[in-house]
Amino acid sequence: MLALSRKKNEALIINNNVEVTILEIKGDQVKIGINAPKEIPVYRKEVYLQIQNANKEAAADVAGLEALKNIFG
Repeated sequence: MLALSRKKNEALIINNNVEVTILEIKGDQVKIGINAPKEIPVYRKEVYLQIQNANKEAAADVAGLEALKNIFG
C-alpha cells in the first residue's frame, strides 16, 4: 500500500486518467473528489463488498442456473 500525505485542494493521479482531490478536512473526516472516466466504476468499499457477495451468492444458486437453462432451452 502506498501512503501519501495531501493537504486541502491537493490531488493525486492514478493511471493517467483518475484524479483524486482532497476537498475538505473536518476533524476526523476527509471529503474527497474523484474524477474518472464513466467506464471506470467507483464504489465505497463496503458497497463493493456487498456487490461481490451478492454475485457469489447468485453464482452459487444452482436452482437459478437450472431455471435459466429452462428459459433459454
